[in-house]
Amino acid sequence: MNRAELIELIANGENSGVEFKRDNERAESIAKEISALLNFEGGWIFLGVEDDGRVTGLTRTREDAEEWVMNVVRQNVQPAFIPSWSCIAFDDDKIVGIIGLSSDGPDKPYKAKLGKAWQTYIRVGTTSRKASHEEEGRLYQSARVMRYDIKPVHETGLESLDLGRIKNYFQIQKRDAPATEDVEAWQRILTNIDILTEVAGTTMATVAGLLLFGTNPNRRLPQAGMTAAAFPEDDKDYNTVDEEIIRGPLVSVIAPKERVAERGVIDRAVDFVSRNVGSVAWLEGGRRHRKKELPLDAVREAIVNAVTHRDYTLAGTDVEISLYRDRLEVISPGRLPNGVTVEKMKEGLRAARNELLKEILRDYGYVEHFGMGVRNRIIESMRKHNGTEPDLIEEESRFIVRLWKGPKSA
Repeated sequence: MNRAELIELIANGENSGVEFKRDNERAESIAKEISALLNFEGGWIFLGVEDDGRVTGLTRTREDAEEWVMNVVRQNVQPAFIPSWSCIAFDDDKIVGIIGLSSDGPDKPYKAKLGKAWQTYIRVGTTSRKASHEEEGRLYQSARVMRYDIKPVHETGLESLDLGRIKNYFQIQKRDAPATEDVEAWQRILTNIDILTEVAGTTMATVAGLLLFGTNPNRRLPQAGMTAAAFPEDDKDYNTVDEEIIRGPLVSVIAPKERVAERGVIDRAVDFVSRNVGSVAWLEGGRRHRKKELPLDAVREAIVNAVTHRDYTLAGTDVEISLYRDRLEVISPGRLPNGVTVEKMKEGLRAARNELLKEILRDYGYVEHFGMGVRNRIIESMRKHNGTEPDLIEEESRFIVRLWKGPKSA
């Protein structure tokens, strides 16, 4: 960073990546800001700058300030890391100390020591606050330390699962299933494949187990399922053409010859779009042809991706399916997982937030084996169907797949 860049950053004021501090603050105060910035996207702490942007300068020598900062990091922040440190001379010989914080590492969450307790902080706008249990869980998940889909769901157990669906899954896998009444065998097998887990001697269903095979997933996981609505125009309106709250296990029961005997959430969501999307017709060689306004393989892939990769730590938020006159939007709660970007998705990057969900949905044929679903089933399908490019949009707390029925509106 040079002097001109520093002046510009100070002039712009504090934000989610910039914090102003004096260098005579308590060590705990600096550690708190370091924790919060590292747990967000990194950033800068400028020592010797007041909250209103006035530069008062370091009260310590450059050498003493650097030693103090490194001691704060070593003693009051964990896991261990080394920040960048530099100083820049400002007006009137005032010196600004610069703590640079990179957030590229896999070590989140970072914790600050306040008193005897280690606490996780997050950055919200210009402030740093203690992370909630759910927010801390998302930080662990973003670092791939904790897999949320194999976490236990309290007040559940073998009785919370539909053994009929699980037997159907075993048939798809061509493996034998125990007798229905052999509870011990079922608990052993399902624990071995992470559908169940044991916590302090109690057997509970995992998040993935309940989502895939639960008799009533929403009872303990209110974020399970989807909300679907079809609107007559190009924007949301109270006057819907059709709407449905889709609840239940994700997967369908597959009968012989791959016939769907009982539809799960994924297939019911595709059915919703299919019955509400219109058709287009054209003449070719004197014959009339007709097709759906959207290719259902692209629709299906967008829905499967949404339930497979959504952030299930965000409670009380459904996957949202919105069908408009000109487009379909599938909205998945949470940002993209594990360093995935839109451009990487387009090239076929394979990275999952919920590994167990992905693997079992792959066994059913919902997920493509080569990880090219977005590239082949969404992008290429839309190009072949009507020549349009789908929009893949990452926002602060959600990811949107937008499929256009025709040329985009101006």
